[in-house]
Amino acid sequence: MKRIFLVIFLLLLTVNYSLAKDYKVSSPDGKIVMTINAGTDLKWSVTYEGKEIITSVKTGMVLENNRVLGINETIKKATPGKLNQILEPVIANKRSRITDNCNILVIAFRSGFAIQFRAYNDGVAYRFETFMKDEIIVKSEISDLQFPAGSNAWYPLEESFMSHNERLFIYTSLDTISDKHLASLPTLFKINDVSVLLTESDIEDYPGMWLKGAGSGKLTGIYPQYPDAEELRRDRDLLVTATKDYIAKTKGTRSFPWRVFVIAGNDGQLLESDLVFKLAAPNKIADTKWIKPGQVAWDWWNANNVYGVDFRAGINNDTYKYYIDFASKNGIEYIILDEGWYKTGTVLESIPSIDVPELCQYAQSKNVGVILWVVWKTFWDRIDEAVALYEKWGVKGVKVDFMQRDDQKVVNFYPEAAQKTADHHLLIDFHGSYKPDGLGRTYPNALTREGVRGMENSKWSKDITPEHDVILPFTRLVTGPMDYTPGAMINMDRANFNPQFTRPASQGTRVHQMALYVIFESPLQMLSDSPSNYMKEQECTDFIVKIPVVWDDLKVLEGKVGDYLLLARRSGTDWFIGALTDWNKREMELDLSFLPEGEFIIEIFQDGINADRHAQDYKHLKSSVKSGEKIKIDLAPGGGWVARVSPK
Repeated sequence: MKRIFLVIFLLLLTVNYSLAKDYKVSSPDGKIVMTINAGTDLKWSVTYEGKEIITSVKTGMVLENNRVLGINETIKKATPGKLNQILEPVIANKRSRITDNCNILVIAFRSGFAIQFRAYNDGVAYRFETFMKDEIIVKSEISDLQFPAGSNAWYPLEESFMSHNERLFIYTSLDTISDKHLASLPTLFKINDVSVLLTESDIEDYPGMWLKGAGSGKLTGIYPQYPDAEELRRDRDLLVTATKDYIAKTKGTRSFPWRVFVIAGNDGQLLESDLVFKLAAPNKIADTKWIKPGQVAWDWWNANNVYGVDFRAGINNDTYKYYIDFASKNGIEYIILDEGWYKTGTVLESIPSIDVPELCQYAQSKNVGVILWVVWKTFWDRIDEAVALYEKWGVKGVKVDFMQRDDQKVVNFYPEAAQKTADHHLLIDFHGSYKPDGLGRTYPNALTREGVRGMENSKWSKDITPEHDVILPFTRLVTGPMDYTPGAMINMDRANFNPQFTRPASQGTRVHQMALYVIFESPLQMLSDSPSNYMKEQECTDFIVKIPVVWDDLKVLEGKVGDYLLLARRSGTDWFIGALTDWNKREMELDLSFLPEGEFIIEIFQDGINADRHAQDYKHLKSSVKSGEKIKIDLAPGGGWVARVSPK
């Protein structure tokens, strides 16, 4: 009888050990609390200042033979931990020193995997870690989310997995999102006054995460399956025509991508988050001294429309020498040869009117670097030959375009391209790409990427509005640098704007465009308009070319998604301040209390009194200021305001 009681007692202990148990991990400041329930399935929720903002996230991983990690698991060990360090990025986007401070909980399970949870002051994240022999096949991943009733989203509605991820963010109630509504990341959720931005970090050998509605305020993560057959249309659109029945075949012992939730008590705090960078893998490039951020004189947006010259403008050496002369005169670090410089189908041979080595030599004599645009598939097919050839020619970087997918196969192109370009001292700009996932920390030569509906769209649509410009900083820009390509010198009010492919213009005021150089981060920042237009508007150009592309600090002073933004960035002892508004005229107040003691000179570009009628109207001012002074800012509809504050 005693033996029977002992067996029953031991069985009860085992059952109780495997039953649901709550674990908690909190942010260092205590405002965010993450509660993990590990029982028949894995779920977690989050409170912010005591209020529930994520009511449930169910997570799991489905392997081959329908084995599901996260269902009816037995916990082996739950290990708390802390991280408190200072990161100094090779390329400083928001800050040159980043505080990386969080509390950690790792829950290990007897079936051979663990989940690591982290709570930061600016959000939470989790990732799977597996400890299995040989390869594993991941059939799917369980990522079910639920937010409180009445929540809304800025939803980047997509049509398919084949996408540049250049979407408009549509403000909508979560209740209206169904399983027919596909979205890429990042996606921003609004829970009363709290903002939660969902994205990823450290995507390696695995597909990207997407969302679709699941009814009643619920969403579920979905993932592109591995391609089984592809069809190349033209030289750039590599379409998936058939898929495997899994999303990844990968190493059995590894860490998986971080699922990242940036949490902010107000909209402005979203911009100040470095969470994606902090969660990314550390730098893998030993020698980084050669990596040089900078501005770029860009040819494609303005269709090589230079004028007042004695040569025929186009894709030829004379035109690009004109770009080089313009860049050299204005202290611009690079020019780019965009689409058309090479023979279609091979990135190893230029067209007859282009001599890349000659241009590189001419540019070097003028202290300017040359960057080449390539279609990613054509480039990937000959990548080893191409990077060696470009280094021999004297090229400084590449802009790879039209990936348009983030299944496991295409995701693997990114680190390979970043590493191989780095091996030959080439910068890389990923265009036609998915959102940033911290790759710039791992490979600092990967300076920027697109994955945004940028100003190029103004050549054929009316989508690039001032309102769009004040949505992006709170959504896409939170994840990392953004190759939006600002700098239009032809500016239009809403009534007079019409898309023009070869002589494009922007919506909003001239100063709105100038302020974008302070507000939109990109260590490889384009000047998109024609050199002829910039030289005609030299007063504005002189200010733009002095705006840094990397920063020491950031302070968001005011902001509301889709309405307005006022922020300040520091570079050395100088502060640059930018303000934007949507199509509404707006008054703001700039409080200079963030300045240290002493006297400063402030140089201001502001909307002119007639900017609402003629968007290119502006006023240029200089004066003395001190810390604590307040300046009234008047913004025209679609307007902007930009200033540089320097010690006297």
